[in-house]
This record gives sequence, structure tokens and C-alpha cells, in this order.
Amino acid sequence: MSSGVVNIFDAHILLFPVHSILGPVWVSTPQCLRDVEFAGIPEGTLSDTQCWTTPRLKTENLRLNLGWLMLDVADQVQVQVEPPSASNWKGQPAWNAIQDRIVLVSESLFPHIVNSNLEVRTSVAIDPKRGAAEEGMLFTYEALPRATFLTVEIVLDDYRREGEFWPLGEVKETEQKNGKSKPLPGGSWNDPLDVVRAGLKMIEWLGVGGMGTRGFGRLAIVGEHREQAYGKEEWQ
Repeated sequence: MSSGVVNIFDAHILLFPVHSILGPVWVSTPQCLRDVEFAGIPEGTLSDTQCWTTPRLKTENLRLNLGWLMLDVADQVQVQVEPPSASNWKGQPAWNAIQDRIVLVSESLFPHIVNSNLEVRTSVAIDPKRGAAEEGMLFTYEALPRATFLTVEIVLDDYRREGEFWPLGEVKETEQKNGKSKPLPGGSWNDPLDVVRAGLKMIEWLGVGGMGTRGFGRLAIVGEHREQAYGKEEWQ
């Protein structure tokens, strides 16, 4: 297998949890949901004082607060994940839990809502020699809350001719080592994207990035990936 053929780009926030008078809601923008081809998104525009909600979010006086911010409910929309949209999320427990609690806001307002509702955590540096707190090393940091939905784009540079991209051949579900069968995560590996999928599945337990000892970096995959060949419009 050749190195450097897979590019994993920065993850972007798709649905962000915010507290409201109706309980937790998940905030996004019409364009964010259109980009991943959710269905049922109107073509209209929203002002910075308006929002769209799903029908089951019954609001009094057609107003809804998102944290400290109060917005007018301009319309109600039913966000759908019917195929071919939204990467086969239908039936996923994580999606079922939030599909009736979605609020859409304008593109310019969304960053302010996210920045105002990040979790602020306090921590202290520990002296490894004494096992006690370092004097004057109390600090705070911001973090995405749990139940934030992210989307990420992964590009496979398939510049080799068909049949030559995986020169080592198919890696079976198990490999023999010292006479014992050792299972590989994710099943058979037929190409580099299979290795990526296996790695993403393992993030749920192992985590990724820094501050793993504080519980950061663990992600759960919702639904299945979707593939699009360069220059083609249809997703698979």
C-alpha cells in the first residue's frame, strides 16, 4: 500500500446542542444540511432574528430561546433523511433521538451560537514529581459538548490504474501470526478506504488527538459513509 494517498480534512460542526426552554435542541443552518443532502430544507433565507424548527417543537408565542438568545420562529420544517440523502442515517439511534428537536438559523448567526454555548472547563497542571497541583497553573479551556454532530471529508487520491492500487492484495479478516489467528478491525481490507473506516470505528474507544486522559477525542460514527467520484455529481 502506498503512503499519502488518503487526505482527512478538518471536521465541521453539523448539528450543535444548545439548551432552550423546551429542553435540548440541535442547531444547524439550512446550507449545512443541504451540503450533506438532507431533504425537506426550504430554499428561503433566514434573518438573524428568525429560526426554523421541526413541527414537534411547540413554542409559545412563536418564539424560542437558544441559550441567552431569543428568536422568532418563522416556519416549521421537517428535516428528512430519506435516501439518497444524509448518508443512511435513517433508523440510527443517535439520529432518532434528535430528529424532532432541530432548529435552523442563519449562516451569520450560527457561529455566535456555537461560541456562546461551548463548554468551559477548568483544569490545573500537575507536577509529575510531587503528584500535586502546580502553583499558579490553573487554566480554563473551551470544548464542544457531547452529542455534537460533525461531518468530515476524506479524499482518496486514486491515481493508480485499476487493479494496481492495492499492490499487496486483499488483507483477509484474520492474519496468521505465530500460528495464531489475529482478527483485523473492520473486516477485510481491500483498499485504503477500508483501513480508514476501521480507524474511524476504533476512535469510539481509543480516541484521537490530545487531552485523551480528560475524556476528549472519542467519536462515534453515525450511519454509513457516502462516496463520490471526482467530476461526478451523483453520490453512492
